[in-house]
Amino acid sequence: MRTIVLDVPDWPGHRAGQHLDVRLTAEDGYRAEREYSIASAPGEQVAITVERLDDGEVSPYLTEELRVDDAFEVRGPLGGYFVWSPEDGGPLLLVAGGSGIVPLRSMLRHRDRSRSSVPVRLLYSSRSLADVIYRAELDQPRDGVEVVHTLTREQSPGWTGYSRRVDAELLAEVAWRADENAHTFVCGPTSFVETVASGLVELGYRPELVKTERFGATGGR
Repeated sequence: MRTIVLDVPDWPGHRAGQHLDVRLTAEDGYRAEREYSIASAPGEQVAITVERLDDGEVSPYLTEELRVDDAFEVRGPLGGYFVWSPEDGGPLLLVAGGSGIVPLRSMLRHRDRSRSSVPVRLLYSSRSLADVIYRAELDQPRDGVEVVHTLTREQSPGWTGYSRRVDAELLAEVAWRADENAHTFVCGPTSFVETVASGLVELGYRPELVKTERFGATGGR
């Protein structure tokens, strides 16, 4: 994983949860394009967090070859559905699987920068503790923010948190009550997102308050 800070001329600003297109052009003219969620909060310099995929066309370059002052094309910000602003209120329920944490991190940072007191619960599913992205940042105490981890494949010695996949039973334990009408954002692999969204609706969540972003098995949005 690499977080890359971009200097984008004439950047119009973005909202927490939006994404952008990265376009690379090879010497022979071949072009590759991928979408990446914006990891930074509105008002911060634009940043993306990229997971290297062995069979990827874009991620190996961004995570291993890219150097300071290298240039490439970006288009954005994109997306106006999967976004949150402090004036939207709360409580806020964020559910992430793997690198699906990236746009949710933007929302958390936006809450911090705006000094919002909206209560937040983040449920973050990772394969192991070593796979937790932004771990040091998420471990920092924040008033009104509760971070709950579940590790699905490997647990370190002494681990006392959840050790299971996210399902309806776990959501019932962690999520806000349905009658609290939490603004909910779910991001991760397609199967993960579908399971979480369905589970929340079964718990009584209003479908219009459950917003989702998903990516396939190859990491593409």
